[in-house]
Amino acid sequence: MSRLAKKPINIPQGVTVEVNDGTVKVRGPKGELTQDFLPYVKIEIEDGKVWIRPNEAQVRRKSDWRKVKMFQGTYWSLIRNMVIGVTEGYKKELEIVGIGYRAQLQGNTLVMNLGYAHPVVYEIPSDVKVEVPAPNRIVVSGIDKQRVGQVAAEIRAFRPPNVYTGKGIRYVGEVVRQKEGKKA
Repeated sequence: MSRLAKKPINIPQGVTVEVNDGTVKVRGPKGELTQDFLPYVKIEIEDGKVWIRPNEAQVRRKSDWRKVKMFQGTYWSLIRNMVIGVTEGYKKELEIVGIGYRAQLQGNTLVMNLGYAHPVVYEIPSDVKVEVPAPNRIVVSGIDKQRVGQVAAEIRAFRPPNVYTGKGIRYVGEVVRQKEGKKA
């Protein structure tokens, strides 16, 4: 178990957290998220804080404590990410490197020219917002950290950075170590 899971999660102003029959629902100014959880932990709300405590009823032998503590840390992180998501949101920025490589939005689809013989078309999910502030920059944002990361990874997978030339789609700030090419 992480040491962080021993600490409570503070609930900011304007955010409500509900715990009902194995689900946690977090509502905030940016939206609403729900998460199912297993009975290894007890999630309690006290004094504007969320406590994740081990469920001792699930411990039948001493070796079960490891699993219970593991879930305690996992659910602490998931609920904390939900609270941050509904208050601030999450954002991933991608940059496109390469001559003639560019992206543009056409309605609910992202159309990218990535050096293939055809343009790559990506259907944007409804729970994620994608912006193209410049032809070589893509911004993926939303309230669910996992969905934002997944959509950004799917877009990046269309043309990952080439280790020899550096061309492709990469995260802003990602360092791509380039290999030395063939020698004559």
